Amino acid sequence: MLYNKAMEFRQLELFLAVIEESSVTRAADRNHLSPGAVSLQLHSLANHLQTELFIRRGKHLVPTPAALRLADHARAVLSQVRQIEQEFSGDPLTDKRPFHFATGASTLIHRLGAPLRKLRKKFPNTPIEITVSATEEMVAGLLDRRFDLALISLPFANENLDLIPLYEEELLVLKPAPQRVSGAHIGIIQPAELAHASFLLYPKRSNMRTMIEQFLRDMGIAPRVIMEADDTEAIKKAVEAGFGYSVLPESALRRGQRFFHLFRVQGRRLARTQALAMAKTDRRRSLTDAVARFLEAELAAKK
Repeated sequence: MLYNKAMEFRQLELFLAVIEESSVTRAADRNHLSPGAVSLQLHSLANHLQTELFIRRGKHLVPTPAALRLADHARAVLSQVRQIEQEFSGDPLTDKRPFHFATGASTLIHRLGAPLRKLRKKFPNTPIEITVSATEEMVAGLLDRRFDLALISLPFANENLDLIPLYEEELLVLKPAPQRVSGAHIGIIQPAELAHASFLLYPKRSNMRTMIEQFLRDMGIAPRVIMEADDTEAIKKAVEAGFGYSVLPESALRRGQRFFHLFRVQGRRLARTQALAMAKTDRRRSLTDAVARFLEAELAAKK
């Protein structure tokens, strides 16, 4: 069935070539076929449509009124077919379908500004849509094909993902400060102090929360959580207001003045790995692989 449909499109192409050239021979030369092969396709098309397409006047082929109507339809159909082929072609630079990229808020704010500007210049024909979300929601979006590519936090186990690890980012402890703090100094805090602290953390559904709680449990600490928020900036503001401690990615913490101190825990280190994630499939868009390679190179340069 697919073969027959492909032949019908080819018949329309040859029919239009004859219309434009007013000659079977010239149409055949244009399509690298013999005149007999073109004539056979025209007869087949005419029989299929049960109409006469050309009449001969001397040495010339003259299209019938039915042929002229068919030519209008054929041009519209073939134009749509070529548009579909171009839109779904394997060339990333001509892929005009919307590209859906997902990332976390902190990564977008502190890591992706310049890379995304360069990405839009590299693929100017592609509408790039950004979704800010938690890793769990990004993975769900990848698996149901709402997102083409996502920048997620590891560890996150899912056998249906292809992952490109990018860089490791340390998580630091925040402690409220009574006075404004500036600079990038990171002190050392003892586990015993954290055992009695109140914490402001990401929601329980977050893999970041899972990582942080496991880190604290390994020290024998069951954190008393008094506030949950998806937004890193909201947690920072609440810490600055003196509500409690937190554990947040380093990239979101060192810039500007603040009302909290930064610490590493004595003898311990907590870090997450940022990775590009794609759904495993045999039919991934070439554009997805191209964007992933581009962002991998850009973000690797910023380690």
